[in-house]
This record gives sequence, structure tokens and C-alpha cells, in this order.
Amino acid sequence: MSEERARILQMIGEGKITAEEGARLLNALRSPSASTQESRAGTARWFRVRVTDMATGRTKVNVNLPLSLVKAGIKMGARFAPDMEELDWNELVIAIQEGASGKIVEVEDDEDGERVEVYVE
Repeated sequence: MSEERARILQMIGEGKITAEEGARLLNALRSPSASTQESRAGTARWFRVRVTDMATGRTKVNVNLPLSLVKAGIKMGARFAPDMEELDWNELVIAIQEGASGKIVEVEDDEDGERVEVYVE
């Protein structure tokens, strides 16, 4: 089983996402057209999220997802980040689809001492 599939199943088991959302993500993994189109066009292929402790500089979370999962994942992630209402999630999806690469979002949480960085590579 691929690492991505295992992560999705773990998230379902932990109740972080519903079974329906998990099924959509698993279906996106099976979709060869998205990854084939990305590789042909030479666009970015990975969506990376890194959470770093600002005091120590240590990485707390490092998640790498294939871009074929991003659209479904962003919709689900928006539900878990109510503090990010000012971010236009649709604009983010459009930028990724148009070939944006590099760091696309950086947020610092001074209260928890964390930095969240989102990259497309």
C-alpha cells in the first residue's frame, strides 16, 4: 500500500476526515490523468506543508502530497482551519492549476510559536 493511501486510511480511522472524504482522496490517487498531465506539462508535482517550531527551528510536521489530491484536500483542510478565513482557497487552487511553484503560503502563529509554510514543487 502506498504511503499516501495509508495516510488517508489513518486519517479516516482517527476521525480527522469522513469516509466519504477519504473515498474522494483515494479516487484522486487512482486518477492517472492528473499526474500524467502534470508530468507532460512539466508543472509542479508535489504539494508540501511544513510546520516548524519558531523557537527551536525544528520541523514538527512535514507532509508531502501529490498534486492530484490537492483540490479535494484543500476543501477539507479549509474546514479544519477556521482561523484562515481571510485566505481565498479558490485563488490558491487556481494558482496551483496554473503552474505556481515555490512557497505559496506562509503563516506564523505567535501564540503557539509555529510557522506553517506551503510549497508547490
